[in-house]
Amino acid sequence: MSIARDPNFDGELPEGAAPAVVDMRAADPDDDLDRSLRPSRLDEFVAQDAVTDQLAVFIEAAKRRGEPLDHVLLSGPPGLGKTSLAHIIAAELEAPLVHTAAPALERKADIAAFLTSLEPNSVFFIDEIHRLNPAIEETLYPAMEDRRLPVVLGQGAGARTVTLDLPPFTLVGATTRAGLLSKPLHDRFGVSHRLEHYEASDLGVIVRRSAGILEVEIEPAGATAIASRSRGTPRVANRLLRRVRDFAEVRGTGVVTGEIATEALGLLDVDEAGLDRHDRVILETIAVKFSGGPVGLTTLGDAIDEEPDTVEGVYEPYLIQQGLIKRTPRGRVLTERGYEHLGLPVPEGAATLF
Repeated sequence: MSIARDPNFDGELPEGAAPAVVDMRAADPDDDLDRSLRPSRLDEFVAQDAVTDQLAVFIEAAKRRGEPLDHVLLSGPPGLGKTSLAHIIAAELEAPLVHTAAPALERKADIAAFLTSLEPNSVFFIDEIHRLNPAIEETLYPAMEDRRLPVVLGQGAGARTVTLDLPPFTLVGATTRAGLLSKPLHDRFGVSHRLEHYEASDLGVIVRRSAGILEVEIEPAGATAIASRSRGTPRVANRLLRRVRDFAEVRGTGVVTGEIATEALGLLDVDEAGLDRHDRVILETIAVKFSGGPVGLTTLGDAIDEEPDTVEGVYEPYLIQQGLIKRTPRGRVLTERGYEHLGLPVPEGAATLF
């Protein structure tokens, strides 16, 4: 029975609708360039050794037993490689990958269409899994535990429940906010890993690898300059490398030297700490307009003409990690280190890191 086509299924999908299946050998939703820079096997994945070493053992054990890998939860800040690891897991298992994002799963029919279309031993990857609505989440519970999908056919007194058997599969969930996952969903993942920010030395390895793929000649000083300003994030490192490459080709000889990289990053307004213009506007606004704080998130967003959610979710985490601002019950406060980064005198009573 095809749930997406059954006219009696609650929340029926439109005729002709089908889940988007992404095979590990098929086209990736990302552009070809970004895809080419991703590692394709575990032994190509730089750093995160505890994560990759454990995954290698679990994958090999599952393959030897002829069983699907246990469900995997990957958490951590954006850009650290969660999507890449999902693709790698599928590649190492020699299994097809089905890829979607939680916001796209609005009705039970949406998740049912994906689950009933899975091939045996598929890897089902749900990005932003913390954004699943409760009804979709509850549908996943029996699917994850027993590989069964209860379906209600009809309505009212004549409704009946039919349980469909699902093929063996591995659910891989990725989240930047693991704390928002409900405990019942979190507990159903047998493997859980958190990815951490990268050291500059590891990012240097990634930059040199990506430069080789892009056929860009890069000197050690150039790779170091890019890596040191990449906010501990491979995605940022690769983005900066592509922009520095453009600069080197237009204003240089095509070789990414330390001097060219530093000049290009200055043109991009990325400073030595990896902060860009938007980051510095936030620091300067707290320092100058609000005398160092405290200032509420909504007020800060209004002052810089930015949505509070964007300030909190995009800009603030890195500023806090670097000890430049501090959250307090009354609002955001600039720290001593924040004043020093701006080159401003530190006033008496400025917030410390501790």
